[in-house]
Amino acid sequence: METLMKADGVELCAETFGDPADPPLLLIGNTMLTWPGGLCARLSALRRFVVRYDLRGTGRSTGAGEGAPRHTLRDLVADAAALLDALGLPRAHVAGFGVGGWIAQLLALDHPGRVTTLTLVAARPTAPGPADPDLPEHAPEVMAHFMAPPPVDWSDRASVVAFMVENARHLAGPAFDEAEARERAERIAGRTVLPDPASPDGDPGAAHRADQMAAGFAELDSGDRWRERLGGITAPTLVVHGEDDPFFPLGNGRALAAEIPGARLVTVPGMGHGLPRAAWDVIVPAILQHTSGAAAAG
Repeated sequence: METLMKADGVELCAETFGDPADPPLLLIGNTMLTWPGGLCARLSALRRFVVRYDLRGTGRSTGAGEGAPRHTLRDLVADAAALLDALGLPRAHVAGFGVGGWIAQLLALDHPGRVTTLTLVAARPTAPGPADPDLPEHAPEVMAHFMAPPPVDWSDRASVVAFMVENARHLAGPAFDEAEARERAERIAGRTVLPDPASPDGDPGAAHRADQMAAGFAELDSGDRWRERLGGITAPTLVVHGEDDPFFPLGNGRALAAEIPGARLVTVPGMGHGLPRAAWDVIVPAILQHTSGAAAAG
């Protein structure tokens, strides 16, 4: 069940799975639907109290309000800590996917007492924008697509879904499952009211904000670099990366695993920049093992 919670001056929409008495696992992505419900259900069935949520200004979470300063990456980190407070959780296992991996890294660095273990999926150690010279950049075909995306009518649900499916196609790598991508896009579109086409200034809607969050991060104030601080992460860390990720190619995951003390790298053949069902049989056991008592103790 989805719940709106006051956290860090905004309302964050969160959903929980499982028994609150089990070890908590906070999942961070663009929106809660970055982490598929079926994946969350599998983790909760194996004794994890799973929490997923919409970042501020995406999905059903609110922004800071009209006239407020544009939020920063550090604001999103503070939101994650505040959400744990709202849930009454002093600390949690934390997993971040993609851009959520930036939030998870900074949460582990700036709020180390809140992070029991850290899992980084399809992430990189540098902020939005050009990567460091030693890191592989986005695949050229992915950048070409996102720099000149196909037209979309944000007032038409079918057009929105088709647009998101095409984005997913470019991120998925060689093992693209169109039916799965369409199901996810339908779920995202179904969680928001699309704008009134008669309104010239209508909000393009949470489906638009959710799907464009990765692009929006390119303009986000990320503050100081943190790659040079990765050696200070004390939480036991698991890095999971698709071998065919065209958005953050595998060298980014290898760099994270090399620079975070004691980190373990798990690569997933055929996985691009996503969490497809075909990869759950690798991802779920890896997270469960990592968040078990012995592993979490380092």
